[in-house]
Amino acid sequence: MATNMAGGKTKALLREVNLEAGKPLVDQAIKRLTFELSHSRALGCTVLKIIHGYGSSGTGGRIRTESRKYLSRLREQGKIQDFIRGEDFSIFQESTRRAFLRCGELRQDHDLDRYNNGVTFILL
Repeated sequence: MATNMAGGKTKALLREVNLEAGKPLVDQAIKRLTFELSHSRALGCTVLKIIHGYGSSGTGGRIRTESRKYLSRLREQGKIQDFIRGEDFSIFQESTRRAFLRCGELRQDHDLDRYNNGVTFILL
């Protein structure tokens, strides 16, 4: 929770979750992602940043690949607004600039313009 200027609590619009924590199997990571999406909505968040890594081979890990496939299905079903791959999270991308309008906190994210393919930003 953040604190507003009057000293009261405000909702954090951005949450970050590490899906790699504990080295889960892919199905466990997807179940956690499902829970975290629901939990983030309940908290009033507008963006969920997930850390899924990019795979030890450097060619794309299974958690990353399956998470993004899952998010594509959720977007098609209208269950999320959109998602931004870390490698596309740049001030030069229209999707990122639109996300800034929903969540100003994203402007301070350390992965901005780092082209980090180990993260994904989900617009709820």
